[in-house]
Amino acid sequence: MFAVVRTGGKQYRVAPGDKIVVEKLAGNAGDKVTLGDVLLAGDGGSLKSTDGLTVAAEIVAQAKADKVTVFKKRRRHNYRRKKGHRQQHTILRIVAIGDHKAEKKPTKAEKAPAAAASAKTAVAPAKQEGGVTPEEGAGDIAGKPTENPAPNNEAQANPPAQSVDAPPKVSGKKSTGGGKSPKAASTENAAPAKGGAKKSPKAK
Repeated sequence: MFAVVRTGGKQYRVAPGDKIVVEKLAGNAGDKVTLGDVLLAGDGGSLKSTDGLTVAAEIVAQAKADKVTVFKKRRRHNYRRKKGHRQQHTILRIVAIGDHKAEKKPTKAEKAPAAAASAKTAVAPAKQEGGVTPEEGAGDIAGKPTENPAPNNEAQANPPAQSVDAPPKVSGKKSTGGGKSPKAASTENAAPAKGGAKKSPKAK
C-alpha cells in the first residue's frame, strides 16, 4: 500500500518501510510521529478512501542539509554581505499506513543460525566405485611426476656456441669442386686504429 502525505509544505509518496527526509519536526530520535494530512492512498492499481487515514512514522535522526552561501553585493557602494545557512531536516521511517505495517527484515543474528543449519545439511560429494571421491581419483593422476626431457649428459645439454664469422664446418669428404676458400676481409682501406701511429703528411 502507498500514500501521498503533506508535511512542511511538500508532498511525499511513501510506503511502509520507506525512509524520507522532511522539514524539521519536533522530537528526538526514536519518537513516534503521526502524519494526518493524507492526500491520496492506494493499494496496487486501486485507490482507497483517505477519510480518517493516518501514516505512522518514527524519527530516525535530526540532521542538517548542505551549507548554502548567501552573498549580497551592490556595485559602487562598498556593500558586501556574506552569510551561510544549513537547513534543518528530520529523517523519518514510515512504520505503517493505516492498518498496513512494514514487513520486518531478518536481522544478522537471525540469519546466522539459518546459515549454519544449511551448511550442516549440505550434501557430501558422491564417491566412485571403491570408496574414492572424484577429487581423490583426480589426485592420483595429477600427482605422478613427469619425466625430465633434458639429456643426462652435460655436453649434449650445453653444446659449444658457434661464432658467426667462422666458416661452417663440413663433415665427411673434402669438397673437390675447385671452389675457392673464403678470403679474410681485407684491411687495406680500413681506418687506422685509435691507438695506432698517425701517418706523416706527404711532402709537396
